[in-house]
Amino acid sequence: MPVDNTIYDRPGDLWWGDDSPLSAIRTALNPGRLEYVGRVSASLGIDLKGKTVLDLGCGGGLLAEELAQLGGRVTGVDPAEASLAVARDHAVSGGLEIEYQAGSGEALPLPDASFDIVCCCDVLEHVDDLEKVISESSRVLKPGGLYLYDTINRTLRSRLVLVKLLQEWSWTSFMPPDLHDWHQFIRPTELVSSLERHGLRSLGYAGLKPAAGPLALLRFLRQQKRGRLTAVELGERAVMKLSRDTSILYIGHAIKDGGLCRSI
Repeated sequence: MPVDNTIYDRPGDLWWGDDSPLSAIRTALNPGRLEYVGRVSASLGIDLKGKTVLDLGCGGGLLAEELAQLGGRVTGVDPAEASLAVARDHAVSGGLEIEYQAGSGEALPLPDASFDIVCCCDVLEHVDDLEKVISESSRVLKPGGLYLYDTINRTLRSRLVLVKLLQEWSWTSFMPPDLHDWHQFIRPTELVSSLERHGLRSLGYAGLKPAAGPLALLRFLRQQKRGRLTAVELGERAVMKLSRDTSILYIGHAIKDGGLCRSI
């Protein structure tokens, strides 16, 4: 079945409540993402404070708020108005200044070369036209700017874990049905080639893998299904760490040709 992106326009908060369906992203994925951002920033001599940062496909603002807390001047863009409304309200309640705009990744409502950093996390496997999204990401990025992404590898393991285990099998599923379509997952070599076609030079990528082992993860999923763990608590127990294993999730970065990354 194709990805059902209409879930992000459903009424109510899908993102921040302890048992909201997507809140586990914050507790499971963001720690590994921020560790990677820290490593990349240190290796390239980048300080996020005062940098213009685009969170492309920001959803309810889970990553945008983390980037703002690091000092970035963050703009979030997403096509789902309901998710943007949640993101705006949550940012205001936390005293964060984040600009949120409605827009598609295939046609960003933003000027050329307007951002020092573009983040595209948990997005590329959902889009209708990957090449256009990469092209638009490059267009709005300044020469020498930094592009950060994470996505899902197209392997048998990713199909088993992210489609079967987390979406389809009733005894373990906790994500909305049709959240992911295995055919839209992207192999690293495919993504690197696309980046380079649009002037984004890959500087490497790493895997993201749960710190807990497979049996512990199954136990946590069963506890969540039985109401013994909230979605947030499930994410905390299944927190991701950086790994050499890219068979399911991977995170990477590139720079836009035409400048030095240290200059941003």
